[in-house]
This record gives sequence, structure tokens and C-alpha cells, in this order.
Amino acid sequence: MESKKPNHVVVMAFPFGTHAVPLFNLVLRLAIQAPTLTFSFFSTSKSNQSVFGSTSNTNNIPRNIKPYDVDDGVPKGFTPKHPMDVFNFFIESMAENFTNRIRSVYGGGDEMKMMMIKCFIIDTFMYFGSDMADQLGVPLISFWTAGPSSLSTHYYTDLIRQTITLGPNGIDGREDELIDFVPGLSPLIRTSDLSEGVLFGFMELEFTHVKHKMGLALPRAAAVTMNCFPELDQPVLEDFKSKFQKCLTLGPLALTSHEYPSHTHDDPHGCLTWLEKQKKTSVAYISFGSVTTPPPDELAALAEGLEESGMPFLWSLKDHAVGQLPNGFLERTSRRGFVVPWTPQQQVLGHDAVGAFVTHCGWNSVMESITAGVPMICRPFYGDQRLNCRMVSDVWGIGTRIKDGVFTKYGMMECLDMIFSEEKFRAKVGTLRGFAKHAVGPEGSSTKNFKTLAKIVCDGC
Repeated sequence: MESKKPNHVVVMAFPFGTHAVPLFNLVLRLAIQAPTLTFSFFSTSKSNQSVFGSTSNTNNIPRNIKPYDVDDGVPKGFTPKHPMDVFNFFIESMAENFTNRIRSVYGGGDEMKMMMIKCFIIDTFMYFGSDMADQLGVPLISFWTAGPSSLSTHYYTDLIRQTITLGPNGIDGREDELIDFVPGLSPLIRTSDLSEGVLFGFMELEFTHVKHKMGLALPRAAAVTMNCFPELDQPVLEDFKSKFQKCLTLGPLALTSHEYPSHTHDDPHGCLTWLEKQKKTSVAYISFGSVTTPPPDELAALAEGLEESGMPFLWSLKDHAVGQLPNGFLERTSRRGFVVPWTPQQQVLGHDAVGAFVTHCGWNSVMESITAGVPMICRPFYGDQRLNCRMVSDVWGIGTRIKDGVFTKYGMMECLDMIFSEEKFRAKVGTLRGFAKHAVGPEGSSTKNFKTLAKIVCDGC
């Protein structure tokens, strides 16, 4: 009897930060394109609940996407004292837990059921997926949720470590040394812009080893995909094309995901209604993503700068941090300021009242700001945020960084004045916005690359 063709695609999401949602949106497009395939979406229970929502909210999700929960690695009965505890437990056990869960879904010891799998789509952090795909002889798609330059620093980690020999004090005194020897990377990138674990910070943590391993695994993927477009980082992407089997830019995802049924939040706090009452490009929008909150002294300095500037502002600030604002700040600024715990960021940035984005420089936020044509004021904190900030301020010239890397009252006022008074920032980000729109158009690079990706995933189905 003839065996059935493989018709399952295994998706492995990284369940922290904003990694899972972009991957889900990509899978959503593929699931609509290939209704005869089943996309098995593996992530932790908490992440899946966030992505898929409650059962009542899944009506718009195609039936050929199936979520499966994976153990997060936290020992039963353990009470985390810090968010990093959960993260570290997950990292140390993710390869074993994902492998075991996938095998349990596909029959455990029944290798014939494993043969139902025709492709793997993984967050790039899930490097061990390369081994599973190799064992089954099926293609693997690696999806990088950040920017090309940050991926380059992980791919070339060994070269960077071999070229920059550090002393006992690490990069102390060498923070401004240029990384001008990595193929394609902007010569303006400095050692201090690198993510922790490349040259400094947490060198012995398991996550540092994970990032190194993922860099080494990239050439094994049938395609490395990312949320960007060529004009953002052409030299790095050209280098990738010579190193990877395929390098496919698919972004900005913010311009493609809205075409498909997806999990979209409404505007529970009335942000868009409030923006309707403001003048065009007059509002400073402040948000530091779902994870980061500046320290109390910086929150106070940021608030003082906003107050003295007289600028209208919309601030997405978690409830627990509101108490750290200066006494009377909310009352004194109530006529021109709006502080809420959550905003529909993509819609907010797209509103013509917003004239500047004060951001931590997470990649999704940077891409959404470019897509909306809004210049940025950058205060990065960790990971790829520092490198993204360097690209925004020094390479693309579409924003500025906070002086000395921390919020001060007068530093904030200076940045606001610069962004709102100098048209060069708005002009440059407007140019990139045009490239972004073309990329997702009928003849654009992202549209063509998605068709290439869909052919890899759907080949033979």
C-alpha cells in the first residue's frame, strides 16, 4: 500500500519577549496558502495562551494550525524569585523538552508517524531543530525575529572573539572600538553595541552558548528568513546570500500580517480617540515594550523632561511603574498627556498625530516605527537593542540616542527638540517607509521571497 505524503509542518516558537507572535503571523500566512498542510505550533503553555488566546477567540485562526504546549522546564513546586529564573530553566531544558513533546505528538517510538513531518519552521534560537530536520531528511526554515546586523554578530561570534582579544577587565576602556572587520557589518558598530554573550556579560550562561550554537547552525537551514527588507541592511544580506542556502527577507511583517485573520487587540483605553484630538505630528509616543521598564530615577527624569517641554505625549506605562512618577505629574500634565498601561502600538504609530517614538529599540518596535514613518528617540537596555539604536541613529539617521545612554530631564528635552525641529529625521525615515511599502507590494522583494518560502514548505503537497 502506498504511504501517504508527509503533510505536517512542525513549528517551534521561542516563548519569550515578542518572538512567538511574528512567527505565528508568518505561519498564519503559510497556513492560508497551504490548507492541506497541518502546522503544529509548539511553545510553552503561557506563550500559546498569549498567541492563541482563549478558545472563544480562536475562530479566525485556520483549523490547520494546531497549538501544542511544551514543558517550560520550571520544577514543580518551585516559586520563581526573579523572571530570569523561569527563562534560565527553560533554556537549560528546551532542547530535551521540545524533542520529547514533538515525539509524543508524532507517536513516540513509531517512526512512521514521524515520517508525517515534511518540514520544520523554527525560531532561530531553537538551533537543535537542525538536528531533528537532518535526522528526518526534511528541510528546515529558520526565522530570525530581529535585524540582519544582530544575526551577523552571532554568525561571526568566533571571528569577533578571535580578532578582539580582551584583557582581565573585558571591554573596559574598549567600548568604542569599531567592529569593522565583519563582512557586511556597518563599520560604525562598536564593541559596546554587541549583545551580551558575544564579548561580554553572562559569558558562562547557557543562553550564551545557545546563541553561539544557533549562529553555527544557520548554514544548515534550507532558508534563513527575517522580518526586514533589503534596503535596511543590504551589505549584510549580500554576505548572508553567500553563506546561507537561501536568505529571504519577508518584512515588514507589520505591513503583511493585517491582511490575514489574526489576533488583534482593540483599543481598551481610548488611545486612538485621544490622538484624534491632537495636531498632526505633535505627539511624542513613549513605550519600552512588553518586558522593559526604565529604573525609577530615569522614569522620573523622563517625566520631568516631558512636563517641562510642554509637548503632548502618549505614554504606555505599566501600572506598577506609575507610582514612580513625580508627585502630581499626572495631574499637572492631564490636559496634554495620556498615560495608559497598554496601547495598540502599530495603530498608534500609524496615526498622523504621532511625531516621535521614544523606544527601547526592540526590533519589532523599530520596524513598526519605520513602517509608520516616525523618527525615534532611543534608550536601549540589553540584547540587540544597543545595535539597533546604533543603526537608527548613526547608520540610517532616522532618530537619535539619549545622551550618555540614560534619561535625564534636559537630555530628554534636547532630544524632543531635535526630533520635532529637524526635518532630516522625518525625511530619512519617510524614504525607508517607501522602500518598506514597495517590498511588500506585488513586485516587491518580500512578496517574491514569501512565494519562494511557500514553495519550500509546500513542495510536493
